[in-house]
Amino acid sequence: MIRYDILPTRCGDLLVAINESGLVHVDFVAGLRALPDISGWQQDHEELDPFLAEFDAYFAGRLQRFSLPLAAHGSAFQQAVWQALCDIPYGETRSYSDIARTIGKPDAVRAVGAANGRNPLSIIVPCHRVIGRNGSLTGYAGGLEIKKALLAIECCPSHISAQ
Repeated sequence: MIRYDILPTRCGDLLVAINESGLVHVDFVAGLRALPDISGWQQDHEELDPFLAEFDAYFAGRLQRFSLPLAAHGSAFQQAVWQALCDIPYGETRSYSDIARTIGKPDAVRAVGAANGRNPLSIIVPCHRVIGRNGSLTGYAGGLEIKKALLAIECCPSHISAQ
């Protein structure tokens, strides 16, 4: 059974969903990516409360590292990319090329971008910290305005006003 709730944030409403193992989906409701069909999910604010509390702390600038259990499904390659994203320190950014080299696949830059775009755990798996090799802001499932806002929360000053 998947349980979910919607958290209003300063960046927009955030869909947060869990199963018995942990977080399975985190995404901005008004983002560019289609949301999953939640018709079979159960809204449960009480069960999600500890998860939502960490997001509240993040958006208030009081949390730099989440301690939530993760249960995202993906291929071995996607999991490797998502782990590399989790290793990007708070307040820092990396390029897609950096991530490709980190996972030992320096020629897989496009595949890294695709795995980044399929990240089901926005913010927790910080795909917003990935930028173009030239330092430009590139695609984000929540939209570039939300990406800028998340980087601003994390004090990445060189990217706050970028493009």
